[in-house]
Amino acid sequence: MSRATDKQPHAADRHDLIRVHGARVNNLKDVSIEIPKRRLTVFTGVSGSGKSSLVFNTIAAESQRLINETYSAFVQGFMPTLARPEVDVLEGLTTAIIVDQQRMGGDTRSTVGTATDANAMLRILFSRLGTPHIGPPSAYSFNTASVKASGAITVERGNKKTVKATFNRTGGMCTECEGRGTVSDIDLTQLYDDSKSLAEGAFTIPGWKSDSFWTVRVYAESGLLDPDKPIAKYTRKEMQDFLYREPTKVKVEGVNLTYEGLIPKIQKSFLSKDKDALQPHIRAFVERAVTFTTCPACDGTRLSEGARSSKIAGISIADACAMQTSDLAAWIRDLDEPSVAPLLTALGETLDSFVEIGLGYLALDRPAGTLSGGEAQRVKMIRHLGSSLTDTTYVFDEPTAGLHPHDIQRMNNLLLRLRDKGNTVLVVEHKPETIAVADHVVDLGPGAGTAGGTVCFEGTVDGLRASDTVTGRHFDDRSTLKAETRKPTGALEVRGASANNLRGVDVDIPLGVLTVVTGVAGSGKSSLIHGSVAGRDGVVSVDQSAIRGSRRSNPATYTGLLDPVRKAFAKANDVKPGLFSANSEGACPTCNGAGVVFTDLAMMAGVATVCEECEGKRFQASVLEYRLGGRDISEVLAMSVAEAEEFFGSGDARTPAAHRVLERLVDVGLGYLSLGQPLTTLSGGERQRLKLATHMGEKGGVYVLDEPTTGLHLADVEQLLGLLDRLVDSGKSVVVIEHHQAVMAHADWIIDLGPGAGHDGGTLVFEGTPAQLVAARSTLTGEHLAEYVGA
Repeated sequence: MSRATDKQPHAADRHDLIRVHGARVNNLKDVSIEIPKRRLTVFTGVSGSGKSSLVFNTIAAESQRLINETYSAFVQGFMPTLARPEVDVLEGLTTAIIVDQQRMGGDTRSTVGTATDANAMLRILFSRLGTPHIGPPSAYSFNTASVKASGAITVERGNKKTVKATFNRTGGMCTECEGRGTVSDIDLTQLYDDSKSLAEGAFTIPGWKSDSFWTVRVYAESGLLDPDKPIAKYTRKEMQDFLYREPTKVKVEGVNLTYEGLIPKIQKSFLSKDKDALQPHIRAFVERAVTFTTCPACDGTRLSEGARSSKIAGISIADACAMQTSDLAAWIRDLDEPSVAPLLTALGETLDSFVEIGLGYLALDRPAGTLSGGEAQRVKMIRHLGSSLTDTTYVFDEPTAGLHPHDIQRMNNLLLRLRDKGNTVLVVEHKPETIAVADHVVDLGPGAGTAGGTVCFEGTVDGLRASDTVTGRHFDDRSTLKAETRKPTGALEVRGASANNLRGVDVDIPLGVLTVVTGVAGSGKSSLIHGSVAGRDGVVSVDQSAIRGSRRSNPATYTGLLDPVRKAFAKANDVKPGLFSANSEGACPTCNGAGVVFTDLAMMAGVATVCEECEGKRFQASVLEYRLGGRDISEVLAMSVAEAEEFFGSGDARTPAAHRVLERLVDVGLGYLSLGQPLTTLSGGERQRLKLATHMGEKGGVYVLDEPTTGLHLADVEQLLGLLDRLVDSGKSVVVIEHHQAVMAHADWIIDLGPGAGHDGGTLVFEGTPAQLVAARSTLTGEHLAEYVGA
């Protein structure tokens, strides 16, 4: 049989491009591009130029929405509803797998092991091989409590028959700490002054005002306590009622209220919430009032005595979870048990993925909430490395965040491996080392915010280098070592630091200069600085924790700028400040100050329409009649930071308190943001700089910054270095945990930890000036920095 020699390509092979036409999400201005499939495409551009809007909010979001639409309406009712992105045409999409930098669940019961399924496999292993045998896999789970029940049940089948039944389930949860590993203790002296009575205002809890029905008055007027008796003189019964009483219905001035003991009330109102999401003064109160100590019953392992007693080759599941994954992988390989061979192979491969991805230093019992953004992203990658799927689209958000230059090559190899399996890999990235391995580059810009949102360049890496875009011009920029470094004015002494993997580190951190603490990921940098420096008096710490905020939050509310602005408006018009808050009295009644009206359409995406009453301005019409310097409050919130700095700096609207905040925002390079822009629309780099600007207002002589270059473009790094210099020149001491070679080269003093990660790190391998580090080339950091500056 002869085969046709028709050279025409098969119809199915014509779809080798992802076509985006007319994308208008966030600040994108009718962007149209074609992205090659089965290639590695890197998206670059300054922070806020629209990279995430194009990759995550347009391409990946539409792919996920289309997949969800393949399910029945019944199933879609249980899934998150996704709106179609604002784009005219999206063609050639494939299934998108998103690996972003969202921090992993802050729940205390979530660990590295539970997040990667390694724990689930370990539990099965111990339930099969552990001696003594204590039960099924749930018996080794710190999230499962033991349950016992007995009673009569009626089986309705033929003749009804009542039978006695008992039910047992063995769980591995420690009963003392309920699987959390720590127990909390509330310091009662922080809640009230026991020398006073309730009527005299004994409570010292923030926000508990004496006239509040729901808090103070429900205690004072419940009839259960004597409001005029000092708390110190309460009887045992009164103290029990005051602190621990079960919820009870009471009447206060004819209103039915629920009375509840003070301890459970505090736990529900303050302690059940994410600490990072609380307002600063409430967070300070919680940190004062609550102490966390390692659970004495399980010694922090979270597991019951039974689960800890069951062992394989002398190792319990608690010991296994406390090992470094690199050591645990070796232990698993040494187990010769043919009966569970497939399980050992799967678990070994998962643990080897940790090592391969540069996380061999993590232990499975590490709480997921303590991982940095880069670590969380790499943990999420683990489940995709061994996947047999091809022709999918992998979307990464700065996969090199938090990686030492030594580890970036390894990450590049992983991205190329995913591509070579026949997948489309889309990466949002700033590091030139990763941009250099791309097959295709899309550069967005030219500026940030409203000045961005257009495609400035599409093509190869060599084409980018030759182009006149911001990224092209800065692509081969290299910072040089400073000819002269500043002289320290003193030192912060750290002695015997032993948190996590540190091995009794003694180091003097110089004051009055720019100090960079570096070392490979997992070498102990954060443990040293956050464990031994950040908590001291006069130290302002800006960590990597995410800014949380609803669409009602904006730069003006987050930085505290709105308070002086509201007061200035109130004073100029002789009215209450509350009128100028869209979350309070001045809010438009139709949309409750949101500016948009939401219509829920069940399993279909909800529709948000601009409020017709206030036309999206969020305030009542009467409030907009009040003016300051000729502008109403909605016009002020629509201003850019730079415009507002000028407005509040002079003339009738001069407000020094507001001007100081705006100056700091301009300092960190956020002059283009509008004051009323929802926080949910800001990019990662913008959020980090917003946080930095807020902390710069705090009183303190030492600033500790944790990887401030995360999410920053090469051009923005120069601006950051200028800001760090200004801080040091104004008399502050700045300590930066950083991997970026430009920041290292710019430092006055470098502290290098290592030599490796986990138990191979935790020691001081170098301290001195950057020039000495380059000359010595004695550490991994020294070698990479020498290569960077061309020494």
